Amino acid sequence: MDELDTAILGLLSGDARMSVAVLARRLKVARSTIQARLERLETSGVIAGYTVKLGEAARAGRLRTTVLLTIEPRAQAAILTRLKAIPEVERISTTSGRVDILLQVAANSTTQLDNVLDQIGEMQGVKSSESLIHLSTKLDRAV
Repeated sequence: MDELDTAILGLLSGDARMSVAVLARRLKVARSTIQARLERLETSGVIAGYTVKLGEAARAGRLRTTVLLTIEPRAQAAILTRLKAIPEVERISTTSGRVDILLQVAANSTTQLDNVLDQIGEMQGVKSSESLIHLSTKLDRAV
């Protein structure tokens, strides 16, 4: 990736719907150059897709929670399979450090969240869990 690729990604991060013509105009290069770069970025896996990033208004009323799991190492594959089957689990990351798995969970109510946390805690191989309910987002630079 060079400076032009980085500039393209920066503009698309702000507005994924930006047209090739607008990208070309803002970056002062030919449309064909932008199109070729986009195709290469997509083919190489740098750009995995184009999506909508929901704002606070769309997320209002949803409880977001980070769940820290400590598990038995041999149970990881089975636990990951079961976690993927829970619709409220939005993101699963393995980690290094005092916990083994970090989850991002979203629920419509405290009752729903409680049920999901119970379901996770009861999984065979889960040694402990800690839940952190998100109160407000102060900064979100996620792409």
